Amino acid sequence: MSSLFSLSLTTAILCGAWMIGADMTGLIAWAGFAGCTTFFAAGGKKEGFKSAICTNLSGVFWAMLSIKMSAILGFPQAGVIMTIIITFFLCIQSKITILKFIPGAFVGSFSTFAANGDWMKLLPSLFLGVVLGFLCEWTGILLYDKYGKKED
Repeated sequence: MSSLFSLSLTTAILCGAWMIGADMTGLIAWAGFAGCTTFFAAGGKKEGFKSAICTNLSGVFWAMLSIKMSAILGFPQAGVIMTIIITFFLCIQSKITILKFIPGAFVGSFSTFAANGDWMKLLPSLFLGVVLGFLCEWTGILLYDKYGKKED
């Protein structure tokens, strides 16, 4: 069994379990997959875990600020103006080392809008999605170490 096969198998099983668990608890299943994707896109391992969590959270923060400020401003183009402003901050914050993974911030932001600003369901869904990614990687490595055939 290759390392890719091991990762694929454990990921498939764990993602199926996530779907069942998210459904049973009322969490947002697709947001969990967004968090999981962020973990892998950020490079996985411990650093990818930290980066995914921090950048997803920052994206949720900026999106919620945009939603609240757009409502306060109350004119038709307020959303456009807030989009311009938060997009700037989603990018410029990458000067901070832990927030350097810009796509993770955008994932947190667009997920907030897709969840209609329901950050109370979104945050645990994204967080558990990052945990899901970590578990997929970890169990894939364990399975490969136990049963894998070294690849050329």
